[in-house]
Amino acid sequence: MTIHIRRREFIITLGSMTAAWPLAARAQQSTTKVPRIGWLVTGSPTTYRFSLTAFVDGLKALGYVDGRNCRIEYRWAEGNIARLPDLANELIQQNVDVILAGGSVGAEAAKRATSVVPIVNAGAGDLVEMGLVGSLAHPGGNLTGFVANAPETAAKRFQLMKEIKPQAERAAVLWNPKNSASRLEWNAAKEFVAKDDIVVSLYDARNTVEGLNNALAEISQSALDMLIVLNDPFMFTYRKVIVAAAGRFRLPSIYGFREFVDDGGLISYGGSITDTYRRAAAYVDRILKGEKPADLPVQLPTKFELIVNIKTAKAIGFAIPDSFLLRADEVIE
Repeated sequence: MTIHIRRREFIITLGSMTAAWPLAARAQQSTTKVPRIGWLVTGSPTTYRFSLTAFVDGLKALGYVDGRNCRIEYRWAEGNIARLPDLANELIQQNVDVILAGGSVGAEAAKRATSVVPIVNAGAGDLVEMGLVGSLAHPGGNLTGFVANAPETAAKRFQLMKEIKPQAERAAVLWNPKNSASRLEWNAAKEFVAKDDIVVSLYDARNTVEGLNNALAEISQSALDMLIVLNDPFMFTYRKVIVAAAGRFRLPSIYGFREFVDDGGLISYGGSITDTYRRAAAYVDRILKGEKPADLPVQLPTKFELIVNIKTAKAIGFAIPDSFLLRADEVIE
């Protein structure tokens, strides 16, 4: 009789434990911390659609899916750079584990907002020149990233335009002198411009919609042979405005990033912004696994591409030599 009672008690106890196991497992799972990734960029979901897709795809390849095992807190400045500091502070208040900051101005805003939360910058200019990292090999601090801008490509852009339009003598350069990337590009291009006897007029976009429109209005009233747009996050955000104006002016133009050409620009040559966002996902993963930004070297661009929009060439009545098209990495028809 005693044995029977003990067996029954054992079975009841075992059954209770078995029933409790799934509950315990669920409780443990519910307390597992879901990593929160901050997303801070100057543009909108439309203007940054390629960069966003590249970053999300990069995360997915590493096993992260937003809403499933990670959470991305999106903050879009919608073209208003002045909003970036507030948006960066919002991300800090959301207790994100790491911030993906787009472009040089995004990196600056994030860095001003925190010296503790890790920051991975994508599509950056010269982070050393900006004073955001100690060196490329040893960033120090809480920020590292992936550079998209290589200043020497600015001279190459002048060279490419001169190649397809040898008679060109006057060039418009649309830039933002307050941006270190633009200044470095212009310094790199000066030598080629002087050697090739090209008369250059600089037009300052001033980081505002009004300034950009005024600069484009001045360009429309000038006798010019070509337009070179130097890299800048603000102009990247408003690239559709710029390429539409160049089309109206029937002015052959070249840009630093392919996104301009995807949106109707004529030619682009430079590093790949989307590539930096895809590669940035790997640094986010490493930081979430415990590595520090200070120990992750800043990466230079590894992918350069020449993109031509033949539809735009036809629309403005500009003939591009077949030999040039054969060298292009991609021709949009």
